[in-house]
Amino acid sequence: MSLECSICGRPLVRNGKTAAGKQRYRCLYCGASRSGERPDVSRRAELDAFLGWLLGTGSQTSAASFGTARSFRRRTAWCWNIAPSIPATGEIYDQVQIDGIYVGSWCCLIAIAGEHVIGWQWCDTEKKAAWAALLQRFPAPRVVITDGGSGIAAALSDCWSDTAVQRCLVHVQRNVRTYLTSRPRTEAARALLRLGRALTRTSTPAQAAAWLGHLNDWHQDHGHLVRARTYRTATTMAPAWVRSNQSWWFTHDRLRKAYRLLERLSQAGTLFTYLRHEFAGLDIAATTNRIEGGTNAQLRLILRAHRGMSEKHQKRAIEWYLYLHSETPVPPSKLIKSQHHTPARRPAQTTLEQPHGPEQYGTAATAEEGLWARTGWAGRP
Repeated sequence: MSLECSICGRPLVRNGKTAAGKQRYRCLYCGASRSGERPDVSRRAELDAFLGWLLGTGSQTSAASFGTARSFRRRTAWCWNIAPSIPATGEIYDQVQIDGIYVGSWCCLIAIAGEHVIGWQWCDTEKKAAWAALLQRFPAPRVVITDGGSGIAAALSDCWSDTAVQRCLVHVQRNVRTYLTSRPRTEAARALLRLGRALTRTSTPAQAAAWLGHLNDWHQDHGHLVRARTYRTATTMAPAWVRSNQSWWFTHDRLRKAYRLLERLSQAGTLFTYLRHEFAGLDIAATTNRIEGGTNAQLRLILRAHRGMSEKHQKRAIEWYLYLHSETPVPPSKLIKSQHHTPARRPAQTTLEQPHGPEQYGTAATAEEGLWARTGWAGRP
């Protein structure tokens, strides 16, 4: 950005410095001269210092040579007005990982391809409409890796119906461990827990076929426990989660839930999508660790380092991190617009003109008449 002459509008060139050390500028056409600072350079330096503090773990005092922390906040307050966004390129990706992170009362749905963020969507919860708003921005990839959160299955069916789904094996392990605990007491539960732990150690199609065979063998040996029911009687004490009007319940409910989870995913074919022969040369990921352990972990680190920010500022910090970790982000200084540092002024409120003439009777309560809202002890109910 070059300075323009205030007289003829031509560009100015540097012409030495003043006695105070400020840069002097001169117009080669009309000869006008002026000195002063470059506001664009100052704003670029302020934005760089702002992002260095926002995406780091240091304090505002050490962020830049702006003096005190109060000076830093005053000079960089306009930087919060910049809202970065990643434009959709229309590129078809081999695999896309999707996951969400909660920030206060908001949820940020994130999509990454490889090492780069390709988009995000703010919502209140992980519901179908929010996932659909994110997925509709991109062409359907060949494989999508997900943790199976709420609403994602319906959104994938509507937006990416032809895309193969790979369930995150780490999340499946966690769900199985949640149902069975880390130290189950029955042999059936211990055997099923071993099957869940073996998921992440499966690396070949032969091992996947063997795992499915072991799951079928488990059902042959312990399937009767999954179907077992307990009926309410006068001497039977129902668990706390059973409704008062319920006459029966599954005896081994948590064991049944763990097995049904593995059975449902194995029948849907979403456990070992990364081992299919049509994806042999793509190196499909079996977990969402790249987005959960990479992107989401860094976001939590930033929010923890700057705890105390409002939800609005927390959202802006997440947006900046995701934008700068996209494939081809534009330099932040290119995003500065005049409305960011010079917001539009609000129109002045006009007051109605009072009518001329003597004061007439009104309807307002006045102290002279003893008609006013009394407070304190005198105004007690």
